Amino acid sequence: MKKRREYLSLTQQDLAEMAEVGLATIKDIERGKGNPSLNTIKKILLVLGLEINYQVKVTV
Repeated sequence: MKKRREYLSLTQQDLAEMAEVGLATIKDIERGKGNPSLNTIKKILLVLGLEINYQVKVTV
């Protein structure tokens, strides 16, 4: 996430404002801390132009 944010020349504050999440949330995620909700992650990825791919592992 940090690399993509920097590639887009966005500050952490820019990303937080554009994704409508707290600056602390962005900082925590980039440090590998915190536990953001799926909704928060979706907001951030939308701003970054990224998407989540879900894969279900089938076990027998």
